[in-house]
Amino acid sequence: MKMENTSIGNYRWRICALLFLATTINYIDRQVIGILAPTLQATFQWSEIDYGNIVTAFQTAYAIGMVSVGGILDKIGVKLGFSIAIIVWSLAGMGHALARGVLGFAIARFSLGLGEAANFPACVKTISEWFPKKERALATGIFNSGSNIGAILAPIIVPYLAVNYGWESAFIVTGLLGFVWLFFWIAFYQKPAHHPRLSKKELAYIHADGELPPQSLAWSAILPYRQTWTLCLMRFMTDPVWWFFLFWLPKFLNSHYQLDMKEMSKFLIIVYVVADVGSILGGWLSSYLITKGKSIDFSRKATLLVCVLGVMPVVLATQVGNLWVSVGLISLAAAAYQGWSANIFTLVSDIYPKNAVGSVAGLIGTCGAIGGVVFSSIIGRVLESTGNYLLLFTAAAFLFLFAWSILKLSIKEIKEISLVK
Repeated sequence: MKMENTSIGNYRWRICALLFLATTINYIDRQVIGILAPTLQATFQWSEIDYGNIVTAFQTAYAIGMVSVGGILDKIGVKLGFSIAIIVWSLAGMGHALARGVLGFAIARFSLGLGEAANFPACVKTISEWFPKKERALATGIFNSGSNIGAILAPIIVPYLAVNYGWESAFIVTGLLGFVWLFFWIAFYQKPAHHPRLSKKELAYIHADGELPPQSLAWSAILPYRQTWTLCLMRFMTDPVWWFFLFWLPKFLNSHYQLDMKEMSKFLIIVYVVADVGSILGGWLSSYLITKGKSIDFSRKATLLVCVLGVMPVVLATQVGNLWVSVGLISLAAAAYQGWSANIFTLVSDIYPKNAVGSVAGLIGTCGAIGGVVFSSIIGRVLESTGNYLLLFTAAAFLFLFAWSILKLSIKEIKEISLVK
């Protein structure tokens, strides 16, 4: 795939690669406890409620962090802000090795959630600073695909470390990965206008949209706009579907197909590999339509509709009798979600000026995290009372259709707005 004329330069894609690696590490760190949950529950005699409280601690902190970190990033910049965040979440990840009870793990998870909340707002803000609008969806899809790579690598790395060196080593080694990334981030990142390795041609290309330079911004400038609340509602409705896949898919495979942990890992890896492809294709399709002369409004909405159509068949996942077909339907839905997610991230930089991107991304991310907390409690109650996954997969499918309809009705045209201070 040719991303640009080589005479322009490609340093911006190196920055995108750093964002991809950060997102990969982010998901490795958050997946460790889920993979080790059976071992930890047996070791510390956790009840299901205990484990649920530990998971909720992460999601609650993630929600708090998402709404606060965006404004911080807008004020201090992504280089410093991202550096602080990865230090916090790496230390928190390693801190799990010191925990010996529910409270200790809950504190570690809460700290991890606060740090990890900065990843996506920081990445989205960096993309808005380093890429012209026509390339942002593709760049977003690439860095967002790191979440799936992390989800693929974690089941490979974590069991090996835990079996050979103890469960504590899994938290320590994965936590150290963040400090390796930090070295390269500090060494290679600067704002485009001040970067010594960025050519004048590439800088001009990045700024080809003629956006105004960032200025100070108050929260009151963001909240009154229907675009803000539309994106908040869309994330609230659809982010829980991804949390559902992350935390409940292994249980579904176990209960419906009696897979043990070793057998299950193969199918989980398939789901996340396909999801990774979906993230990149979703970003590529949107950017491709723009390069073919379609408007940003048409390109984003059409791509999101394609993603909706990709999720809908997942309602059949519990009805088919074949394991491979069921996993295929779930994989398609996961890929569609990731394509959807990449374009929702890009909508933020389409609609808001650069100085608002971090704040808006944090705010809507918080709404997504709150949706995850709410939906997770509903999932537990539904499964406890009915054991019926069909209801959950059906809800997952139609939540995307509702969210797309809200976008279509509420935002008549996707274009940058002028914020009133």
